[in-house]
Amino acid sequence: MMNKNSRIFVAGARGLVGSAMVRRLRAEGYDNLLTPERDQLDLTNQAAVRDFFHREKPEYVILAAARVGGIHANNTYPAEFIYQNLAIQNNVIHSAWECGVERLLFLGSSCIYPRLAPQPMREEHLLTGSLEPTNEPYAIAKIAGLKMCEAYNRQYGTRFVAVMPTNLYGPGDNFHPENSHVLPALIRRFHEAKLAGASEVVVWGSGKPMREFLFVDDMADGSLFVLNLPDEVLAENLLSYPRPCFVNLGTGEDVSIRQLAETVREVVGFAGKLVFDTSKPDGTPRKLLEVSRLRELGWRARTPLREGIEQTYRWFLDNAERVRG
Repeated sequence: MMNKNSRIFVAGARGLVGSAMVRRLRAEGYDNLLTPERDQLDLTNQAAVRDFFHREKPEYVILAAARVGGIHANNTYPAEFIYQNLAIQNNVIHSAWECGVERLLFLGSSCIYPRLAPQPMREEHLLTGSLEPTNEPYAIAKIAGLKMCEAYNRQYGTRFVAVMPTNLYGPGDNFHPENSHVLPALIRRFHEAKLAGASEVVVWGSGKPMREFLFVDDMADGSLFVLNLPDEVLAENLLSYPRPCFVNLGTGEDVSIRQLAETVREVVGFAGKLVFDTSKPDGTPRKLLEVSRLRELGWRARTPLREGIEQTYRWFLDNAERVRG
């Protein structure tokens, strides 16, 4: 387990996931954090990453850096999504092994599972069917990352593990009108419609797909829990091939996109109506994680969806100028 003086490299510390990890680590008394910004360390540059590891000698690594986005972004930039994510993962994971890092935690995504996987999705469902076409390049990159951790554990005896979070949201999210995920996009859309006195808000798709949402600070708590598992527990549950080297990280509950949109509308206080544009893609019909494996290890999510949306909207209001710039 990490001690409070451990040198911890948080890759992607400025993003939604990374910033939540930094908040959680500091709240727990971990102050020896390495959090270089993008202009200080280009994670897609192999030589730069290798030099950073040899110079800074981190003991633990949290790999939260990634190119992320919603359906529109994944459809528009598939080459960037697969190339940048593969490059980041390859460079960080290999350098972590090369420099003898004690433990590495890889942040994946529930999109690794087949489009029509049994619901809820268990870790064993990985690679049992075709992926969702709208985010396949991103999903393939994430699958490669967790399999890379698994391969290094098998060959080199490393302790590289992964968590597969469900859809994340919260303070620090991306509220871009086109490239963001559904929940922050809805917050912005309803907020701007409210300010403009609009009579309706258009939501992509039919509203029927089911989605699970995890508050990002719960994600950080669960991730730190996994990273700090005792050696014997880690070895038995995440390092014992062919058992998966990752665990699902979610709430075990889902809602329809229609229900989500109605909740966001209520939180924001928009009085108009909802219109669903069925000419837009729905994506995967349902994505619900089976989370009993992590619960058996002793962790579960704590923040109800509405409470998390309220906190996220307050953050959006406090940072409106920056997020809408």
